[in-house]
Amino acid sequence: MPLPKPQWIRTRAETFAGQPSEVDKVLRRQNLITVCEKAHCPNRVTCSGRGVATFMILGDRCTRDCRFCAVEHGKPVAPDESEPKKVAEAAVLLGLDYVVMTSVTRDDLHDGGAGHFVKCIQQIRLHAPDTHIEILVPDFRGVDNNALDILGEALPDTLNHNLETVPRLYSQVRSAADYVHSLRLLKDFRKRYPDVRTKSGLMVGLGETDEEILQVMQDLREADVDMLTIGQYLQPSPGHLPVLRYVHPDTFALFERQAQRLGFVHAHCAPLVRSSYMADHFTGRP
Repeated sequence: MPLPKPQWIRTRAETFAGQPSEVDKVLRRQNLITVCEKAHCPNRVTCSGRGVATFMILGDRCTRDCRFCAVEHGKPVAPDESEPKKVAEAAVLLGLDYVVMTSVTRDDLHDGGAGHFVKCIQQIRLHAPDTHIEILVPDFRGVDNNALDILGEALPDTLNHNLETVPRLYSQVRSAADYVHSLRLLKDFRKRYPDVRTKSGLMVGLGETDEEILQVMQDLREADVDMLTIGQYLQPSPGHLPVLRYVHPDTFALFERQAQRLGFVHAHCAPLVRSSYMADHFTGRP
């Protein structure tokens, strides 16, 4: 039996009543997709009401099948060469001064999709030069050095890569990924491009302990990661990993205080926090 949701988990319906929001209209016009919709984000209505969304580039099918993630997996289609310009145009149409882009994992591409991220960044810089850009990237496992070189051609303002969970649970939660590799990706990126903020996110409720979360936070700081998000895992469907515990808001507050002590520039820790949620408010910028 699934655990009953506690009173502090409050999600709004993911369907919109009445007319589509302005965000929806622009996305449909530009033929773009968002991780907000594909990953069943509980904050979708809230963010759409604020006029923001997280673009998901490189298609809607992932080459991996992580057991926590609602995004479809399977054979992806070829990258859409018109997508970078469409993303930039959407950012202008929505009046975004902060753009967040993520992607499915593309193990089928020689560069893991890094070149497509660069094209999107270049188009946004061209059409909206004052816009702050955050990219949430996959692990580029197998092509990481090449991917980091490519990203250097058009750097974002913030690079985000989510560790997602503690090392002990990687085989269950991210079976095709590797904790040490993901941590090294963040560390190596920061060494190469020290002026770019780095960020990572974690889920709780998958069987980890608070002590393990605190150790991951320490690992991230040792990798010189600036910003952190921690949120409650919510099971997207009965076929995904179950929620093993609902973490109390007081514990999230403890994580946030510890993050401040460790020296994170910013930490956002609460039950419904996701890595891109309110990213424009919590940039780590002075």
